[in-house]
Amino acid sequence: MRRSVITGCGSYLPSRIMKNADFEGVVETTDEWIVQRTGIRERRIAADGETTADLGEKAARAAMDAAGVTADDLDMIILATSTPNNTFPATAVEIQNRLGMHHGAAFDTQAVCSGFVFAITT
Repeated sequence: MRRSVITGCGSYLPSRIMKNADFEGVVETTDEWIVQRTGIRERRIAADGETTADLGEKAARAAMDAAGVTADDLDMIILATSTPNNTFPATAVEIQNRLGMHHGAAFDTQAVCSGFVFAITT
């Protein structure tokens, strides 16, 4: 039986930070209200022109570095997102191309917050 294993994790956070206080005056809320209900204190915002594929590629490269592997070692890319670059082709295919992975499958799964769970069980 073939199985998948996680050999490295990677992430990427855009540099632009939006704190809860930035919403005060725009919508009727406060930092305290947001933190009490969600636990969120800040969020990262992609730069103008920065796409989901840009973020995904940087996270994928960090994961590959952590695992000590190259694109040739990968069999599949599953991207869990609710903000794909396009409907077609899948954003995962764009990331696959950018990484230089010329074999295997790549596809998106769009299940909002549970997307990671669906991707990892696929």
